Amino acid sequence: MNPPRIKSVIPLKEKRLLVTFVNGIQKVYDCQRILSLERFHLLKHEGFFKAVTVDSGGYGISWDDEIDLSESELWNNGVEKEHTDPGKKESLTEVTKR
Repeated sequence: MNPPRIKSVIPLKEKRLLVTFVNGIQKVYDCQRILSLERFHLLKHEGFFKAVTVDSGGYGISWDDEIDLSESELWNNGVEKEHTDPGKKESLTEVTKR
């Protein structure tokens, strides 16, 4: 099965990304796992890391023409964000502070 396309991406603290897929599932991808790879060294710079965008068509995310991640990498290695129960709402602000 092919992974769903990406709807949005939000950079979080501690080099994590909140990725929302078109099927509504959200996953948190920890970029710490790739920072030791030479092609991803620029992600160590906070300003550059925050410049992440969704690629046209939602088939991946990128920071520039050379630094990108596919939807399958994010889907397979991201951790699904737990749904909060209606009685205990967690705001996006709280998620980004973690």
